[in-house]
Amino acid sequence: MKSLTVTALFCAVVLSGCAEKAENVSATYVSPLAYQSYSCGQIAQEASRVSGKVAQLSGVQNKKASDDAVATGVALVVFWPAAFFIKGDKQTAAELGRLKGELEALEQTSIRRNCGIVFERALPVDIKTKPPNAVD
Repeated sequence: MKSLTVTALFCAVVLSGCAEKAENVSATYVSPLAYQSYSCGQIAQEASRVSGKVAQLSGVQNKKASDDAVATGVALVVFWPAAFFIKGDKQTAAELGRLKGELEALEQTSIRRNCGIVFERALPVDIKTKPPNAVD
């Protein structure tokens, strides 16, 4: 029983340091008042820009979460004390949360102004592949 408790506690400590998947990062509140002077066209342009950044950062965040999971698995099998040194990237998660909040604020502003803009959540960009318009 004591061994099971120690193992569970160890796993909780190790996993708490890992980066979260992008879909688990909550939006940080951003006031829609920041966009109240925007026209519907400006709202659409800003939403497109922010959505692209959300997709890009989501790809980065998912890669970090995947790398942390692999490193944790290797550390637990090969050298378990190394698992304590795996830390998630809080800065990327914080920026992703802020951008998600901006997108929500833009959506609220669009609804209030009856812009009729359809907000679709972009899929995470796979950071292993280059975008088609990337320059070498």
